[in-house]
Amino acid sequence: MNVRLTPQQREFIKQQVAEGRYLSDAEVIREGLRLLQEEIEWRADVRRKVADGIAQAKAGQLIDGPNAIAAVLDSLDDSTRE
Repeated sequence: MNVRLTPQQREFIKQQVAEGRYLSDAEVIREGLRLLQEEIEWRADVRRKVADGIAQAKAGQLIDGPNAIAAVLDSLDDSTRE
């Protein structure tokens, strides 16, 4: 696979290796791809959670803020008593 990089990208990669953050150019690129994959997966997860929340709201499965906070505080109190 051939990948064309801009001069700025090539310089960034060289800089990362020169500063000792990575051992090779390939390692910098692999790390960048790993981070990109994590970002894509995180965004998909957030979209699913937002869609779930919207569906719950449309179904009337809501609790108001003060009640939600009270429930969390109660559960924390219960866990400290155990």
